[in-house]
Amino acid sequence: MLLESLIDKAAQRNNYTVAVAAAEDHEVIEAVLEAVERQLANFILYGEKEKINTIIKAHRLDYTNSKRIEIVQADTKEMAAEQAVKAVSSNEATVLMKGNIPTNILLKAVLNKDYGLRTGNVLSHVAVFEVPEYDRFILVTDAAMNIAPDVEQKAQIIKNSAAVARSIGIEVPRVAPIAAVEVVNPAMQATLDAAALTSMNQRGQITGCIVDGPLGLDNAVSLLAANHKGITSDVAGRADILLVPTIEVGNVLYKSLMYFAKAKVGAVIAGAKAPIVLTSRADTAESKLYSLALAVCSVTK
Repeated sequence: MLLESLIDKAAQRNNYTVAVAAAEDHEVIEAVLEAVERQLANFILYGEKEKINTIIKAHRLDYTNSKRIEIVQADTKEMAAEQAVKAVSSNEATVLMKGNIPTNILLKAVLNKDYGLRTGNVLSHVAVFEVPEYDRFILVTDAAMNIAPDVEQKAQIIKNSAAVARSIGIEVPRVAPIAAVEVVNPAMQATLDAAALTSMNQRGQITGCIVDGPLGLDNAVSLLAANHKGITSDVAGRADILLVPTIEVGNVLYKSLMYFAKAKVGAVIAGAKAPIVLTSRADTAESKLYSLALAVCSVTK
């Protein structure tokens, strides 16, 4: 299993620590306990200490006093977010994880000017999918953060996703800016942006990957579809990263892979000082575990 290999890869890293904001959530705790079992990381759990301990005991009694888990009382969601972000900012932890907390509260702490994790770069969502009967990872970006990014923002999103791809072993990721057609159409902004991004890559403005577009989804991932349309490039039919034009496209593609294709996924927010695991409340403990492994793998020091 492809995503399973990321857990083993993460476990080989230098004993990293994950700070979890508002950890009082059953799926989050289940993922944390499994991660500890797999020696993936250490954890500092911020939130309502009594609730966190109760949930841990409900899953595994023997983990209440685990040396790999520290529990820190936080009386409110805002305090939990602040404490978790500060732990990462001060290098007490290396990864930030969202628990039972609204995304806007966590991101407010992440973007805080005094103790936050901003770098000046665009923050973007990178999802790594394992699709049944597909022989490699496929990355989708951005399905959760940037609503309608312009060309410059898309260039940064590519850089973020390419860095994540390299961290999981894709040395020179192939990036396909996705559009409805494969030719430049002045009436379709997605095709203009794709052409500009391709040119920026060729001129050395976007490095560490190969960008070619616009491409339709079919000829980005299928050599047969690309050949049928006479499209020949280093990316067509072999894309590692699918760059979507808007958040709506990304969201629909993400959920289609999950619910129709039964794909497995791990996801991370890239572009901050440290990786951020920002999973949905609907995500399973398994997806949260894969996201933790992806985040640990993508830590740069």
